[in-house]
Amino acid sequence: MNKTNKSILKRVKITGNKNILRRKMKQNHFNSKETGQKTGDKRSSITMITTKGMRQSISRYL
Repeated sequence: MNKTNKSILKRVKITGNKNILRRKMKQNHFNSKETGQKTGDKRSSITMITTKGMRQSISRYL
């Protein structure tokens, strides 16, 4: 079994249904000028649209 790639492990979560979740971009800083609706929208994760081959290649690193 291969070693786990820690950089991918920190950025991605695999759910029970084998969906891959990632964090929305532009969340780190300069958020004070944005509206409350925009900051609220950033709090949720995004399901990555992946094919079976892409899912297998990502899970190879985890």
